[in-house]
Amino acid sequence: MTDELTRLANSVLWPGFFGTEAPAWLTAALEDDLAGVVYFGQNISAELPALSAQIRVANPHALIGIDEEGGSVTRLEVGTGSTLPGAAQLGIVDDVAASEATGAELARRAHAAGINVVLGPVADVNTDPRNPVIGVRSFGADAALVSRHVVATVDGLQGGGVAACVKHFPGHGDTHLDSHHALPVIALDPAEIEEVHLAPFRAAVAAGVDSIMTAHIVVPAWGERPATLNPDVLNRLRAMGFDGVIITDALDMAAIRESVGIGGGAVQALAAGADLLCIGNPTNPGAAALADQDEIDYLTAREAIVAALRDGTLPRERVEQARDRVRMLAAKVAGAARGAQTTAAPVEVAQADAADRTAYDAAEIVRRALRVKGATDAAASALSVVDARRRSTLAVDSAASYVADGLAEVGFRVRLDVDRATDEERETALNAAIAAEGRLVLLIDRPDVADAQRALVDITAELDPNAVVVNVGLPAQHPLPLPVVEVAAASRVGAEAARALLLGR
Repeated sequence: MTDELTRLANSVLWPGFFGTEAPAWLTAALEDDLAGVVYFGQNISAELPALSAQIRVANPHALIGIDEEGGSVTRLEVGTGSTLPGAAQLGIVDDVAASEATGAELARRAHAAGINVVLGPVADVNTDPRNPVIGVRSFGADAALVSRHVVATVDGLQGGGVAACVKHFPGHGDTHLDSHHALPVIALDPAEIEEVHLAPFRAAVAAGVDSIMTAHIVVPAWGERPATLNPDVLNRLRAMGFDGVIITDALDMAAIRESVGIGGGAVQALAAGADLLCIGNPTNPGAAALADQDEIDYLTAREAIVAALRDGTLPRERVEQARDRVRMLAAKVAGAARGAQTTAAPVEVAQADAADRTAYDAAEIVRRALRVKGATDAAASALSVVDARRRSTLAVDSAASYVADGLAEVGFRVRLDVDRATDEERETALNAAIAAEGRLVLLIDRPDVADAQRALVDITAELDPNAVVVNVGLPAQHPLPLPVVEVAAASRVGAEAARALLLGR
């Protein structure tokens, strides 16, 4: 019989896992009160609804979450790229109805896959253009703009019956480090944090958001611990009036794993006031990941919590409080799902669903977000693409081929790791693209902060003055010597919109 403390620890844990079916260890944990699971790219297949059903057989109250933002971050469309607008695109359009409709469409897609928690929207105000992990995942650099689109997206998601989780409290927008790999420090004046970076979270709380995710960042004015492990920071969130579920960012990120470890992070996060512990994506260690990395990480967190409960270093009442909040959220989303199923007859639901999909035009929103700097001249007959974006990160698979594929279609495309390429490799790629049929397109994502990308644009302008730049990162603030199509998301729908523009369609 499972120990009572083990079941209590399970009730606040949210692991990732390998595969498109639930492994035996996960099924057993779900039967022993595991809070649920988080889906990542390796879990996605055509059988995803069946996987969700399998999980709910083991635990009918399971919270099934997914890191799905639209734009540059997608799991549901991991193989093809997102067909939803990203936050920066929605911020550029600045139409709250479009943001609410995007949230509603995302809720519809989540429901279809059996998912009831969406880890979004991003509420970070991206005030540092060097930011390697947020960037176009944010609605923008203005607190008021971010706030209104966070609220609109939350309304769309939760109106569609799924829980939203705004992130990353107290704001990951003013950093030039990636917390997947390091521990960022936010050395801003506390008054600026309060006025700018906390504003979207206050707006989300006022709008009734169901859950909020912490950030692994240090605010020295509020203590030396990262926010996820810092009771002073999490108490500020409660002082805003938030009584929903505080979810940690992944405990397997370097900011936690390489400091206090997954187990230490789990115990300290609970003690600090977190309710649901996202353990993380077991594929993150890459080649170093063990075949049972998912189970190892889960057990590391679980056993650390059990040990802390047994020796009294973690008060049982605190974990029970966290469990109760998680259960209340599970009951709420279950009720929302039942309500959606019983509000209309099946035929009426199907007809309404089809009408909603027809009314919502993601591609049109993305087209409205496109900005062109300089003259692109006559329409091209084909596009020849040099993909010079930065390498993939754990948060964003920025080098995913679907962006270049969406631009080039059947035309020429070549991937150039511009930060590592030799002069010879760079020239070979450019010459091959110039020799191919169609207009040369440089695909980039960090023109203001990546010297190698700007240098490539300069060289290309000398070799081929008719070339054009497609930028899927933050819009360039400094002039470039070639025309630029600003897309503001590394997505399939963004690439297709840029292609259509350049081909005059």
